[in-house]
Amino acid sequence: MRSTGFRRTCTALVASALTLTAVSACGSDDDNAAGGKTRITVNCMPPKSAKVDRSFFEADIKAFEKQNPDIDVVAHDAFPCQDPKTFDAKLAGGQMEDVFYTYFTDARHVVDINQAADLTPYVKDLKSYDTIQQQLRDIYTVDGKVYGIPRTGYSMGLIYNRKLFEKAGLDPDKPPATWEELRAAAKKIAGLGDGTVGYADYSAQNQGGWHFTAEMYSHGGNVVSEDGKKATVDTPEGKAVLQNLKDMRWSDNSMGSKQLLVINDVQQLMGSGKLGMYLSAPDNIPILVKEKGGNYKDLALAPMPGGKGTLIGGDGYMFNKKDTPAQIKAGLKWLDHMFLTPGDGFLGDYARAKKNDAPVGLPEPRLFTGAADAKDQEAKKANANVPVENYQAFLDGNQSLEMKIEPPQAQQIYSVLDGAVSAVLTKKDADVDKLLKDASGKIDSILARG
Repeated sequence: MRSTGFRRTCTALVASALTLTAVSACGSDDDNAAGGKTRITVNCMPPKSAKVDRSFFEADIKAFEKQNPDIDVVAHDAFPCQDPKTFDAKLAGGQMEDVFYTYFTDARHVVDINQAADLTPYVKDLKSYDTIQQQLRDIYTVDGKVYGIPRTGYSMGLIYNRKLFEKAGLDPDKPPATWEELRAAAKKIAGLGDGTVGYADYSAQNQGGWHFTAEMYSHGGNVVSEDGKKATVDTPEGKAVLQNLKDMRWSDNSMGSKQLLVINDVQQLMGSGKLGMYLSAPDNIPILVKEKGGNYKDLALAPMPGGKGTLIGGDGYMFNKKDTPAQIKAGLKWLDHMFLTPGDGFLGDYARAKKNDAPVGLPEPRLFTGAADAKDQEAKKANANVPVENYQAFLDGNQSLEMKIEPPQAQQIYSVLDGAVSAVLTKKDADVDKLLKDASGKIDSILARG
């Protein structure tokens, strides 16, 4: 599942009323533009409403075409970059772009339905490929073949309000490291009154299931077995997740009375200064400031409580199975230029971002390794315009956590787990054991269908 959507600057998360722009059929039939150029269609161009991002994207394409006069890039804008409701239909109908955006959880599915081009013979020409984190490259590698290129990655952590910590007598430089400490801190923050909520969590639109999964990982558990065939939620770790939420909601009264929250609800609470903590990736922070009224100096980031693991996600690009070799080579060149050059391009030109008042210095995404990572981090540090010290705990703590990707059939599983999470947050007499048993059976059925 995406963290917030289009991952770039403060203009990224506009209103969700914007819908996926319809596009014309794409594929290898149109690979030759006028004058013998290789033509590629690409998606995930920022919408016109995201003016700064849009201008960056267009300028970068223009620069790429100037450097590569034999390639013509036709970009399609959309928000969100991928609409789950239309994604499969576009694939099946031959409407997908030549180079198209995907979440990490899409990779195997796209390969399984035979809609992805095999990039294995071509990645040797992608100069940045070997610098990308291996665990991210592995996500797009199926049966030893490369079918996609990672663009960004994120890991979940704990966003908290330093001002509320201080007001509640808590040390903002020592965020909770365990769920017991988080529960105690949430109770103190809620005790401030005046509508203040200590801890908030999602419980609708599949987002509750997404966070349940992240919380399971933090306890050292999983939602499905390693072979992907059986549910593993009806376990001590699963019970710990639901029981903790139930106790915080009903025994501690630290989660507020309003439930069935989704990401926008929680962001509004945090931005208004009425929320102490919630689980999130770093890219939420600029949204809280630019759109929800928050302040960078008040917002800090810690690793997932529990110390065992965290959920990772992200996105990348795959290639249409109808692409010609020329289109694949052109598309890889475009990805290198736009997203995979440390300190440069749409995601990495930190000097340009800073000049346009976009946040620089957030701890993620961190895509590269070795010298490429060092170069990227050096450029980020030189142009930082946010309080990077507020995120040091997250950077330090993540070093010891196991990074786990989302489960197979993630959205269907999240829908099931939504029911369990929402039940403990809305029903005082919710039976945790029964909820987990029921969820386990439903997830087993989902996995059995493949």
